[in-house]
Amino acid sequence: MSLPNCPICKKPVAPRAENPAFPFCSRRCRAVDLGRWLGEEYRMPERHTEEREDELPPDGFPGRGGDA
Repeated sequence: MSLPNCPICKKPVAPRAENPAFPFCSRRCRAVDLGRWLGEEYRMPERHTEEREDELPPDGFPGRGGDA
């Protein structure tokens, strides 16, 4: 079984039991990844308006039928 590669530098990554920075190869690569998230270099895809979690469905109450 081959070792996974670090998503930052592409070096082989030691198993989780031996590597506290897993899934990265080092603390440095883990910090680089965090910096990219904080610098908004990574983005999550926008949801369509009908998929938004913070809105109620058209009937007003999630999971309730017409009879209360």
